[in-house]
Amino acid sequence: MKFNKKILILICATSLFWSCNDAIDIEQPGELNPGSAFNTVPNLNSNLLGLYDILDTSPEIQFNAVFTDAVAIGADNGGQGLGNGEYGFRLNAGSAAPTQNWLLYHAALNSANRIIEAGNNLIPEAGEEQDLNDILGQAYAIRAFSHFQVISYFSTDYTDDNALGGFLVNFVPSASDNLPRSTNGEIFQLIDEDLVKAKNLISFEANPTLMGKDFVTALQARVAAYRGLYSQADSFASELLGKYDLATREEYVDVFKDSSNVGIIFKLERTLGDSHDRQATTGSGFGAGWVGANFAFVDGTIDGSPYFEMGRSLFNTIDQNDVRFDVLLNETSIYDNGPTVRDTLVIGKYPGSEKALMNDLKVFRIAEMLMIKAEALADQGNFNGATNSTAALIKQLRDARFGSDQPLPVYASEEEAFGAILDERRIEFAYEGHRYKDLKRLGVRGNRSILRDPDDCSVNGACELATTDFRFTMPIPLTELNANPAVQDQQNPGYTN
Repeated sequence: MKFNKKILILICATSLFWSCNDAIDIEQPGELNPGSAFNTVPNLNSNLLGLYDILDTSPEIQFNAVFTDAVAIGADNGGQGLGNGEYGFRLNAGSAAPTQNWLLYHAALNSANRIIEAGNNLIPEAGEEQDLNDILGQAYAIRAFSHFQVISYFSTDYTDDNALGGFLVNFVPSASDNLPRSTNGEIFQLIDEDLVKAKNLISFEANPTLMGKDFVTALQARVAAYRGLYSQADSFASELLGKYDLATREEYVDVFKDSSNVGIIFKLERTLGDSHDRQATTGSGFGAGWVGANFAFVDGTIDGSPYFEMGRSLFNTIDQNDVRFDVLLNETSIYDNGPTVRDTLVIGKYPGSEKALMNDLKVFRIAEMLMIKAEALADQGNFNGATNSTAALIKQLRDARFGSDQPLPVYASEEEAFGAILDERRIEFAYEGHRYKDLKRLGVRGNRSILRDPDDCSVNGACELATTDFRFTMPIPLTELNANPAVQDQQNPGYTN
């Protein structure tokens, strides 16, 4: 990673900064002196809140929806997803999505490292010791999360410790550093170490808007599942399944109105007047701002100028008796149409809470832990049976979403079981930023790929993309390649510099 002068720093109210170009410059003019910004526990906590403010899954929600088979070109589309080629599977080193994800999480890494360095050198006042430990623990958790987010998009193979990931950044770099990419194994080792430190330092278990011990356990489960370490994944997921309930039908609706936290392990809160209270770039992998603005200009109704609608191949998989149908599809949608009426499938998952299109971003829900355990059981060959099986866990999720007893599935093979997991995850986590990564890691095993409805791909012919395609790994962005000679020979396969 190149830490040079060609950047733009946004000074947050909490004195942290976020880069919009290739790197974080730790010696920018006007930057607060670390001696004053980090010299007390309250100041350090203010910087931690600023670090939380950097985190934003809205850009990946946008990319995971538009690049895959979750959306279709909407009634009020003005070229969004078409002009930049994202809806046509165009992905290169200059694309918005890889640029945004790379910069965002390396900005978070830099800020987390500043807090960790300062906190480890700070002598707290009497009675502040646990406050300092909580701050440090959360900074370690965010550092682990940020390293993992980079691997999730930029590593070719999560299960290969020798594959290249991102940068291993466990220090505050200087402006002259040119870092090469590290291997997955090196980065996963640091992630594991950071999560152990976080769990030992943090005093609280559950908090839906702060990274407590339960967040750490959830991240450990996700990391292990991505790596194919299913014994570990099962253990971590099971620990949380004993503590959280699945939302009922009624609660599930409220969860996505932000009026209930049932089943939520961690979310990024969005509120009026914060730095994300804006429309930002629409139809682009830069995302940001109101999450619902990734799909509509005004609001989440048929009159709210939807420029992306629900993909018809997704729509066709959802039973109308399933509460997820009501959450994913706005009630003003038109779908019982005749030959002369155009259907309009308005995405309803982000209806707005404090204002139209603004909603909290759900990062970890207990339903994910259930599906991770289902993966682990399928990997063990335990995919059928009324208890302790993939089928039983998928039935458990469906029972909650339908509000009634559902049939127990039966799978003829491991491939069918993994395919069913992907199908269930597609519905449960639609528009939450999972589809691209789910297909990347499980598509071959479950015989699934990006597959759009013919009506949805008639606009450009981009109907299907196999999960073996190189575009299931993002390219290192040009902003990094141009600034950092150490990575110029480390571009991902299939891409040019």
